[in-house]
Amino acid sequence: MKFKDLADKKILILGFGKEGKATREFLQMFVPTAAVSIADQKDGSDYLAGLDRYDVVIKAPGIPKSLLSVPYTTATNIFFANTKGYTIGVTGSKGKSTTASLLYAILKKDGKNVHLVGNIGNPMLTALCKEQNSETVYVIELSSYQLDDILYSPRISLITNEFPEHMDYHGCVESYWEAKERIVARATRDDYLIYNSDYPRLVRLAKTTKAKAIPFVTELPFDDTHIRLLGGHNRDNIRAAVTAAGLLNIPPATMAKTVAGFRGLPHRLELVGTYHSISFYDDAISTTPESAICAIESFPSVGAILLGGQDRGYDFSRLGKLIAKRRIGTIVFFPDSGESIYRTIIDASYAPAHVLRTDKMEEAVSFVYAHAPKDSVCLLSNASPSYSLWENFEKKGDLFAQFVRKHSSGS
Repeated sequence: MKFKDLADKKILILGFGKEGKATREFLQMFVPTAAVSIADQKDGSDYLAGLDRYDVVIKAPGIPKSLLSVPYTTATNIFFANTKGYTIGVTGSKGKSTTASLLYAILKKDGKNVHLVGNIGNPMLTALCKEQNSETVYVIELSSYQLDDILYSPRISLITNEFPEHMDYHGCVESYWEAKERIVARATRDDYLIYNSDYPRLVRLAKTTKAKAIPFVTELPFDDTHIRLLGGHNRDNIRAAVTAAGLLNIPPATMAKTVAGFRGLPHRLELVGTYHSISFYDDAISTTPESAICAIESFPSVGAILLGGQDRGYDFSRLGKLIAKRRIGTIVFFPDSGESIYRTIIDASYAPAHVLRTDKMEEAVSFVYAHAPKDSVCLLSNASPSYSLWENFEKKGDLFAQFVRKHSSGS
């Protein structure tokens, strides 16, 4: 909705987290004549009652659209309706934060007036309040929640990969994929789709979209011997960012300097430290079996892994077979999905030598110190969401690092 469509309206901000607060500040600045109210789940189970009393409802991404019986809009749609800047939307099942952050760093290095916004934690409307002109560039991380009801497409849409996730929100994997692919639903022939050609569904999307479809570059246009990011999945993230940067005519030398200095984001194969010849890596962002597989494949020798969390019914069979093939001997299983993962490992005809079932991170770390082989890697890469035990993946990763350091001197 345009500014003028919000003027003098009775507006309800539905969901008052970080984005909701940014939306209120935006409305106060640009639509001072609007009467703004707030409703949040913390207000009680009836927070969705009485929505029809408002002219406009602005829904937070975390509230499924199926719960609303009235027309609504979102902060994402308000941003796209009003920005004059150049928009680059980044989505995908995994890798979108790393890809968006690296692309932002490359554009910043080149001197662009660029903002990193969206699902990464910086509300789009906050940045819009500071927009200078049409030369402003936005790198926007877009979740499936934000894309589920988007009415616009970025100038450049980038999809890192696609595999099942968030079925609890979308209802089924097909609805999840449809939400992701909605990023190009309103694209024109002047827009671009950058995609990972390793995924057949994305190849099909590239053939049907109106946007100019460009696969990730196969070779980086610079010497890649100094890349710090680990794993083949991160090589894909670099290829994605470099492909997008190329569309904006960024020199390869600028890309090379930025990539060489890019250390990655917290909780994404982040080295906590090497203690007693065990290298501990925090990959708390891993919430699917596919991401845990990528983490394991990033190292020649994984001696211990911490698995399990909220059970969303994922198929762990490929993960179980890889653990069996790699003979990972020290494994911690957290509830609720830990037992399901364990069964797939047994089904792959492998019995780990050292197994712990626990709901305590400190006990898990102590167990690893006692049993993991020397000169190996310990991975916190749970293959499941955190919510069975932890508030979020950040809290889980912080606890892991805390106890790794705490027990490093006493092991």
